[in-house]
Amino acid sequence: MDFNFTEEQHHLKESARKFARKELVDVAKELEEADEPMSEEWRKRLGAMGFLGVNIPQAYGGLGLTTFEAVLVLEELAQISPAVAFPVFESCFGPTQTLLHCASEDIKQKVLPRVCTGELVVAVTMSEPEAGSAMTDLTTRGVIQGDKVIINGQKRWCSGAGHSGGYLLYCRMSDARGAAGVGAIYLELGTKGMSFGKRERLLGMRGVPSRDIFFDDAEVPAKNIVVPVGKFKDLMKTFSVERCGNTTLGVAGAAAALEYAVEYVQTRKQFGKPIVEFQAVQLRLADMAIRVEAARLLLYRAAANAAAGIPSLRDISIAKCYANEITREVCANGVQLMGAYGFNKEYGMEQRLRDSFAWGIGGGTIDIQKINIAAELVGRRFDQRR
Repeated sequence: MDFNFTEEQHHLKESARKFARKELVDVAKELEEADEPMSEEWRKRLGAMGFLGVNIPQAYGGLGLTTFEAVLVLEELAQISPAVAFPVFESCFGPTQTLLHCASEDIKQKVLPRVCTGELVVAVTMSEPEAGSAMTDLTTRGVIQGDKVIINGQKRWCSGAGHSGGYLLYCRMSDARGAAGVGAIYLELGTKGMSFGKRERLLGMRGVPSRDIFFDDAEVPAKNIVVPVGKFKDLMKTFSVERCGNTTLGVAGAAAALEYAVEYVQTRKQFGKPIVEFQAVQLRLADMAIRVEAARLLLYRAAANAAAGIPSLRDISIAKCYANEITREVCANGVQLMGAYGFNKEYGMEQRLRDSFAWGIGGGTIDIQKINIAAELVGRRFDQRR
């Protein structure tokens, strides 16, 4: 196994790193303070750099590279903040990937080039008040009537709701029980009968708005069906790409916390010397570094093994679970090393800690990943209802 980057990968990673650290630091502070999403102007700058279509084919305006290269770009931007990285997450790992693998050519031609330029953001809306981990319990309904689909119901925890221009909606589309009756539909902002709830106030993830979405006889063309009923497995397969992005956000947060802590302990003095001279500090730094490197290697394995396709459930479940757990631990250690400064909003460490809890909730909880891992080990799925 070759752990070295190709020349192209190295150049892409360095380009993302330089752009992020030169251009996005102040933007990230503004988004964190205002709790507002990145502007279209800045999204278009990301698009001009090629960052919004890293693993989207050139035929649709992307770079035509693999998920691994997309991981390298997302990690560099997410070390600055989730808010500035989220457009890259949505375009390279989120619902756009489901559209790429499952949607009709008409939808792909209509949506993907606009995503790559930054003109359009597509959000995914899956969870409901009574359906989170239990995805097969969806009650939002899409009824096919001729050449139309009529949608009724309520979705919850939609990151990007209200400002995103496009939405990939998971809903029930037949009377078949469980997964057999679930499909997916693409719709756009402004669809009649589609409305939004109040802005959620979250612990972290400032700059990534979340709202409920309500559907009251919302009407979309039947040609907007992305995944018909009976193809739920296709939806879940492409969701493994999203988990790859979630894992990257966790790794990036932990890596940023480690970098910040290493810098701090070399300048902060107590008892007449930098605190890095104390063995307890050295041991804590080493533990943080071990966890970051291990999480990164698990992520890289999942992404590299996926090539241009979809990561295996085993690889990505292990990577996501571990990254979700260690990012909380590493960021908490960063706060401890910085003491009162780590607890102060004027510095960046407390934000890292707040944001770190999001990744083990979104995209499938830590416990769900462990169930997936166990299922892969024994070679069968577990029925949670028995």
